[in-house]
Amino acid sequence: MTARLVPETARAHATIITREPMILCGSAWLDETFRQLDPGIRIQWHAREGGAVAANALLCELRGPARAILTGERCALNFLQTLSGTATATRRYVDAIAGTAARILDTRKTIPGLRLAQKYAVRTGGGQNHRLGLHDMVLLKENHIVAAGSIANAMQQARQLAPGVPVEIEVETPEEFAAALACAPDVIMLDEFTHGDMRAAVALRNARQAPTRLEASGGVELANLRSIAETGVDYISIGSLTKHLHAIDLSLRFQLD
Repeated sequence: MTARLVPETARAHATIITREPMILCGSAWLDETFRQLDPGIRIQWHAREGGAVAANALLCELRGPARAILTGERCALNFLQTLSGTATATRRYVDAIAGTAARILDTRKTIPGLRLAQKYAVRTGGGQNHRLGLHDMVLLKENHIVAAGSIANAMQQARQLAPGVPVEIEVETPEEFAAALACAPDVIMLDEFTHGDMRAAVALRNARQAPTRLEASGGVELANLRSIAETGVDYISIGSLTKHLHAIDLSLRFQLD
């Protein structure tokens, strides 16, 4: 409605800049927002998707009908700053464990309606996706194990009900880890393990030459991230990548032609 204050025939030139360092992510979402409003809007990107961008840098320029640019401004920036925020946070965690064998994973703790977009943003930032939903991996958590009676029973039922689907077991103690490892799941999640217990779990897995991968979860912060990676775990999952993200501060500057 407000955009109708601008004459219908008016044309404009707009630039989008970032006020802070970032990893650019979401250019396709911005492009599609304006394409749906008016295919006549022309967009020229000055930064590449997945690339590092310095503060105050020009991201892109837009030229076309003024009303359409103003109408799409907030929606397009919301996509861009949210997805870039996810990618930027992910890159920060990925860089912190460079040189180790560990990989950064996301979780299903995503913004409603934006799961596919945020999963893409994690990959853009250099991380890996855990599971998309409940269908592509069986994750046996504490309540599932209680309901089944034991880790072994839960594992047996999972293999019977979903043959061929990867199975992950969450454990909270070294004793539970030993029981889970004996069941040969695809992944074992070490929930809130101390660094010493993580190293012991890795050593036991390696001693048995088990193919099971180990995932560290819970209490992960940048301050302790590298020490977790150096325990030898394969994955470190971080819900805050997509749940507690910092949206990048962007600005669209507009002028009539």
